Order: sequence, then C-alpha cells, then structure tokens
Amino acid sequence: MSDTKTEGGAILDATGLLCPLPVLKARRALKPLAPGAVLEVLATDPGAIKDFEHFCQTTGCTLMERSEAPGGVLRFLLKKPG
Repeated sequence: MSDTKTEGGAILDATGLLCPLPVLKARRALKPLAPGAVLEVLATDPGAIKDFEHFCQTTGCTLMERSEAPGGVLRFLLKKPG
C-alpha cells in the first residue's frame, strides 16, 4: 500500500488490503486534497466495489470511474466534493 501525489490529485495503492481498509485509507488520502481533486484508488478486495459505492453515497464524493484490470486489480476514480 502506498500513496503518490499527482497534479491536483493522488494515487492510493490499496492492493492486498481487505475491507474496510481501502475505504478508510481513501478517506484519509482525500482529506488534504483540494475540493474537486481526483483520487485514484487501486484495490484487490472484491468487496471494495460495494464499499466505494456506499462511501460515495454517504460522503458526497463522485465515483467517476470503476474498472478492473487484468489480475483482478480494481481501479476507482473518486472526485472530492466541493
């Protein structure tokens, strides 16, 4: 698991972590970002799909994209509200 900042956003590698850790780490990674910034989250826990949908519904974040790469890596793009 690692964090990388990109221009206007960040990348969170939560591969190998199980529920609820990907969502908890994403919440922490979003805090310092400016409103409207995008966080890219990589995860391997299949439960992360429902977890991030619920997270966005309850926090106001926008789930801009959800995709799956070869090897079972899930990619989520979350836009911070504001």
